[in-house]
Amino acid sequence: MRSPVVVLGHEAATQLGINLVDAGTRVWLEPHRRSAHVISADAQAAPAVHSGQSDRGLSPVMRVAWSLGVQNGLGGEVETNDLVFALVGAGALLAGLLPRLLERRPLSMPIVFLGLGMILFALPTGLPEPDPQAHLPFVEHLTEVCVVIALMGAGLKIDRPLGWRRWSSTWRLLAVAMPLTIAAMTLLGWWAGLAPAAALLLAAALAPTDPVLAADVQVGEPNEDSATDAAPEEAEDEVRFALTSEAGLNDGLAFPFVYAAMAMAVAGTAPGGWIAHWLTVDVLYKVVAGVAGGLIIGRLLGRLFFRARSQTLRLAKHSEGFLVIAATALAYGITELIGGYGFLAVFVCARAIRAAERSHEYHQVLHDFAEQTERLLTVALLCLLGGAVVGGLLTPLTWTGALVGLALLFVVRPVSGWLALYRGPVLRGQRAVIAFYGIRGVGSVYYLAYATNHAGFPRADLIWAITGFVIVVSVVVHGITATPVMRLLDRAADNRAA
Repeated sequence: MRSPVVVLGHEAATQLGINLVDAGTRVWLEPHRRSAHVISADAQAAPAVHSGQSDRGLSPVMRVAWSLGVQNGLGGEVETNDLVFALVGAGALLAGLLPRLLERRPLSMPIVFLGLGMILFALPTGLPEPDPQAHLPFVEHLTEVCVVIALMGAGLKIDRPLGWRRWSSTWRLLAVAMPLTIAAMTLLGWWAGLAPAAALLLAAALAPTDPVLAADVQVGEPNEDSATDAAPEEAEDEVRFALTSEAGLNDGLAFPFVYAAMAMAVAGTAPGGWIAHWLTVDVLYKVVAGVAGGLIIGRLLGRLFFRARSQTLRLAKHSEGFLVIAATALAYGITELIGGYGFLAVFVCARAIRAAERSHEYHQVLHDFAEQTERLLTVALLCLLGGAVVGGLLTPLTWTGALVGLALLFVVRPVSGWLALYRGPVLRGQRAVIAFYGIRGVGSVYYLAYATNHAGFPRADLIWAITGFVIVVSVVVHGITATPVMRLLDRAADNRAA
């Protein structure tokens, strides 16, 4: 009778905490392999493995192979890569179906994929645990790509031309609600036991509203209201416009406060060592460079897309949507190279492209490609977030940390948003909706990954836990209530128009 021979990848073995020295079992260790592979087995073990019966009677190493999914016969193998391909295909298919199935239901796509991620990673699939703190560079860059694509899409779909009075709600939210939120959350973070630098990082990461997960409360597609005779600021819903434009701009404007937290973590709370550099470089120069870089690149691309002298170079005539990726990458990359805020540049670039030929149908093509790309990235991120939650992301969460998160969503943001819009151009009911729907999501994860990847913060695990808790609650609460609330607002607007 031959002894079983099992090939185990180092990751698979260590993940299950097994001793590879097993009497009666020959083991080959291949560090590059991610799954278990049954090479041969004795006559008694083979039927059980082949038929999918109980693993009782198998040696410990054979049980590991069983638990990793090796139930397809001798010589069979379940590779993690194959499973990932299947999951990507299923996720992409669901990403195309769910927006239509859930269109008028009190349920959002983010809720579904967050739940699917929890279920998927709770099962013994052999997938690696998606711990964000263990993979900070990957998390930073994946969320970075998702946010910049979302910012380009947000900038393209706003019909309203830029202006101080036209964008009054946006300026109020940025100038009043955001600083108040950062100040309040810093104090609450300190109350929850965080050091000043860590408390400021928590506040800066959670202050901006999210352009990725807020599709249910944002404006529609470009030129959606072009059929009406009303001006864009009248035809475009004020609530959706305010939430879209706020999310487009405050993701970039939160960065100075992230840098302040990083400076405090390195140099201490005494501002003498870093405040001058922070004000002149992180606040003044980087903001100006971000706006200027986005404006210049957007205008140049707008001329190329719509007004190039050669018909061959007038790219809008060819309706190629993937050029939105080129515009996004150019605006972000070039601006970051000169030291500006790329998030600001991408949104400003989108507005400049839109202004070049405001009603052109090519904006629809660009926006659709950006939205589809964003949706696919969002599916992956939400599933990974769900996996992180069941994998222990919220384990360090204390009751004070949970109270801080709930206070942000149900007290700090609603109150600061209400104060920002007080005596503004919006009606009382609209003001309440704008103040409440400050959705938190992917942008917060990016800021946290960026900061903790480039500086050391005490109690980083608690910051991650509070942030994850806030995102989960925001996804569920805002996702369930957004559709019925926005429907009520639309009905009220129709009644006023009648």
